Amino acid sequence: MTDAAHRLLWTVVALLLVVLGTTALGASLGALPGSDPGAALLGAGLLDAWRVAAPWSTVAAAVAGALTALTGQRLLGRERRRPHQALHGMLSHPGRHPGRTRLPTDILVDALERDLTGDPGVRRARVVLTGTPGRPDVWIRVELAADARADAVREHVDAAVRRFATTAGCTPAHLDVTARIEPRRPGPGLPRRA
Repeated sequence: MTDAAHRLLWTVVALLLVVLGTTALGASLGALPGSDPGAALLGAGLLDAWRVAAPWSTVAAAVAGALTALTGQRLLGRERRRPHQALHGMLSHPGRHPGRTRLPTDILVDALERDLTGDPGVRRARVVLTGTPGRPDVWIRVELAADARADAVREHVDAAVRRFATTAGCTPAHLDVTARIEPRRPGPGLPRRA
C-alpha cells in the first residue's frame, strides 16, 4: 500500500470515528434535531437494558461518545500533519521528485557485507553502522585469505564503500577498516612449526 493510499484509508477511518462519536454523543444528550432522548437507537431490547442501567447508561454512552470522537479527531490530526524535517532513520531525496525511504540498517549492512565478500581475497566481512542516516560511521572488519594481495583488497573495499554511499545516498562521516589475514597453512613442501 502506498503512502498516499495509507493516508487516505486512515483519513476515512478517522472521519468515520469522528462522525460516529459525535452522533452517539448528540443522541445520548438529545441534542440532535428531531431526536428524542427516550427513543431507541438500536432496538427495543437495548432500550430496556438502557432503562434498567439508568442513569449510568447515559454517562457511559456520553463518555464512550466523547472518547470515540476524541480518538477520531486525534487520528485525523495526525494523518493531516506532514513532517517538517528529515525523519530519523530515513533516506531523503530532495529535488524535482522528492521522497523518503525508510530502510532498516540490517539491509544496508547485509548488502555491504555481500559486496565486500565478492572479492576472492575476502573470506568474511563484518559491518557496523552507527550515527545519523545521512552521515553514518562505518566500521568494517574483513578477514582475508593468506594469499590475498593487500592493494587489490584495498581497492575492492574502497569501491564497495563508494557503491554503498551512492546507493544509500549517504556519505560516511567516519570509516574504519580493520583487516585480519588468515595464517598461512603449512603445505606439503613447507616445514611445520613446533
